[in-house]
Amino acid sequence: MLTRKQLDLLTFINDRVQRDGVPPSFDEMKEALDLRSKSGIHRLITALEERGFIRRLAHRARAIEIVKMPETGSRGAFVPDVIEGDAPETDGAPAPANTLPVASHASDLPLMGRIAAGVPIEAISEVASHVSVPGTMLSGQGSHYALEVKGDSMIDAGINDGDIVVVRETASADNGDIVVALVEGHEATLKRFRRKGGMIALEAANPVYETRVFRDDQVQVQGRLVGLIRTY
Repeated sequence: MLTRKQLDLLTFINDRVQRDGVPPSFDEMKEALDLRSKSGIHRLITALEERGFIRRLAHRARAIEIVKMPETGSRGAFVPDVIEGDAPETDGAPAPANTLPVASHASDLPLMGRIAAGVPIEAISEVASHVSVPGTMLSGQGSHYALEVKGDSMIDAGINDGDIVVVRETASADNGDIVVALVEGHEATLKRFRRKGGMIALEAANPVYETRVFRDDQVQVQGRLVGLIRTY
């Protein structure tokens, strides 16, 4: 069984992956769990990995994959946290034997071509092929589609060149969302969305790239990132 803090962290990571398609940073995890340092997060991550709930992908920044979640009926029972804050947790109880995988089914989505995570490229609207994605990546209402990432401007958000991003079609976005943006009617790019008055900033997640600022009538949101697929 999990301790309360282990479950809180697992739930936080899963919610952020479902919302943004990428896991939160260690600083965000530390803040969410109200811990004093990132060392406590490292210990919780290690405990979750040892119990088979997550998998850390080597040589990838912020690359944490949810393997499974505790079954619904088991979430009301916890191993007590041995200490408060971010000191080491010492419980050695095994993970529940009866767990449910996160992905219950798969869906085929149209792969629409490439999206720029770098210098914007010409918008692509034709279906290149189809890709199978876990059903749990499909959030909210509306249609979904997939795009292949070209470039490294979102690498600090855990999005690498060659990744496949899953996008939910929408014309609106909240500040901080990672979106597919159509710039001036012909350039498509994947960036973090910020609205400032009558202006829209498209932020990269790589210090090499500058934030680009446009009038709101120059940018059309075409979708919000909800998932990411990586192959090796």
